[in-house]
Parts: sequence; structure tokens; C-alpha cells
Amino acid sequence: MILFPAIDLKDGQCVRLKLGDMGQATVYNPDPAAQARTFEKQGFEWLHVVDLNGAFAGESVNGAAVDAILKATKNPVQLGGGIRTLAHIESWLARGLARVILGTVAVRDPALVIDACKAFPGKIAVGIDAKGGKVAVEGWAEASELGVIELARKFEGAGVAAIIYTDIDRDGILTGINWESTLALADAVSIPVIASGGLASIEDIRRMLRPDARKLEGAISGRALYDGRIDPAEALALIKTARQAEVQQ
Repeated sequence: MILFPAIDLKDGQCVRLKLGDMGQATVYNPDPAAQARTFEKQGFEWLHVVDLNGAFAGESVNGAAVDAILKATKNPVQLGGGIRTLAHIESWLARGLARVILGTVAVRDPALVIDACKAFPGKIAVGIDAKGGKVAVEGWAEASELGVIELARKFEGAGVAAIIYTDIDRDGILTGINWESTLALADAVSIPVIASGGLASIEDIRRMLRPDARKLEGAISGRALYDGRIDPAEALALIKTARQAEVQQ
């Protein structure tokens, strides 16, 4: 079980959005590389990064900030937002990313995702962002008619490393993970699922560690970490204890 701290990039700064609205952005750190170093010092093992401008533009926009993050931390980094071609994927992986997250292109061109998984084994994650149970694309600006599980099942057996599932209706408002839909997705596919959107408190960490949620790869936390609602040391200690208990079983 992994707790992924999030760095969302807008105009080169580390921000958090409310309900995916670019007009409701709170700047938490003007120096994303410094934030990456902080997360590493706190004991986190991974880093989740989103190029928000890129998600809307359909191409990478905050590349300089991502490069600075990659230089600043030894932790593996997964990146999403505006990555839409095999050439972009190859370029980012060559720059040091551990995983590339494909969102809009997974809806528009699922064959590209399958090709990417073959070309870059273990390096491709799929981001599924849902509003009202339907998949949203183009930085959450457009809704599709595609259901979450329907999309996820298109990639069974393709070699997708993980599905990052975000409930947009909960993102950035600290109401708690949508456990019902997240666990339903995890039950429906064999691909590891990472929960995102709404993680609010240490109680969500405890919920994540209950037996029925152990099938998840982990969860992403943004605003709750920045606002101090989750203490990194306490959260990581709970996860460590749960891991040790699993090993002993």
C-alpha cells in the first residue's frame, strides 16, 4: 500500500484545485522542486505529478517544473497531463519518469495505450477521472458517455501498471474517498487501482488499510497533506505497521 503525495502544476507552481476548476486554484508552493524534496524527507516513497495546464492544452506545458522535480528527488515520479503520443511518452520516460499516466488518450485512442504498454512495459498507467459515474476528458472539461468500469476493462491484459481513479465530485474538497466506486472498480479488473480525489483525514488512511481495500495499490493525497489534516509521520507509520502485519501472516 502506497500513499502518493501529489504535486499539481499550474503556471510552474504547486497548486491544488477545487472540483477540478482551474479558476479555483490555491498556490501551496511556488517551488515544486522544493516541495518534492520535502515529501522525500518526510518519508514518502513515490510522487504523483499532474501538469494541469498540459491536461487542458493537450500537450506538456510545465516541462521545466517537472524536470526540476526529477532532479530534486530520488523518489520515482509518475506524471499525467497532456501526454497524448508515443513520442511524448518516450521523451518523458527518457527524462527520468518512472511512469506516464494516460487519461484523455485512453478514451480517444485506447489502441495507443495498448501499444505504449508493449513498448514500455510497466511504465504506463491509465488515469480514469469520473464525474457522475461517467469518464471525463480534456482536463475534466468534457464528459463522455463511457462508464468507468467499461473503460478500465478495455485494458485488461494489456500490461497497464495501474489505474488511477479520481472522483471529480470529491476532488479537493476533503469529503473522503469514494470507497464504494473505487472498490467496485478494483473488484471489476485485475489491474491495480490507485484511489484519488477527496482523501481527507487519517481516517481515510485507516479505511485504506482495511482488508477489503488491500487490493488497492494505494491512494493519492494532496490538499489534506498541504493543509496539515494528515500528518505524514502518522500516516506512513500506519502503512508501515500494516505492511509488517501482512508479511507476518
